[in-house]
Amino acid sequence: MKTSRYTEAQIIAILRQAEGGLPVSELCREHGMSDASFYKWRAKYGGMDASMVSQMKAMEEENRRLKRMYADLSMQADLLKEGPSRSLRLQVRIRFGTMKRPARPRHPHHLSPFDHGECRYHFPAERR
Repeated sequence: MKTSRYTEAQIIAILRQAEGGLPVSELCREHGMSDASFYKWRAKYGGMDASMVSQMKAMEEENRRLKRMYADLSMQADLLKEGPSRSLRLQVRIRFGTMKRPARPRHPHHLSPFDHGECRYHFPAERR
């Protein structure tokens, strides 16, 4: 994520100057920023002081950490609900010698047309 050229303290100082009556266009020209940046900052930091900004940053960081924890726990819960897959169970049984490796089925494209019982060049097998 791109970092800002201005710290929170600088942003709050710029907003205070605007509250003091300095025109926004002049203030933006003086600090080398766009009007859009100023209005975005005013929407986000308007009416805050430095201590409130640091509290907001701490709360955002805690929220980010909690969201990550929730995502990890929900993923673990989903995996536990599914249970071990059939292939994993077979691998475990084969590894510990309780089962022989199952015969691998051939892919349908590798079978001869007569193994299917029908082929597009021959009539389908008669059904009785």
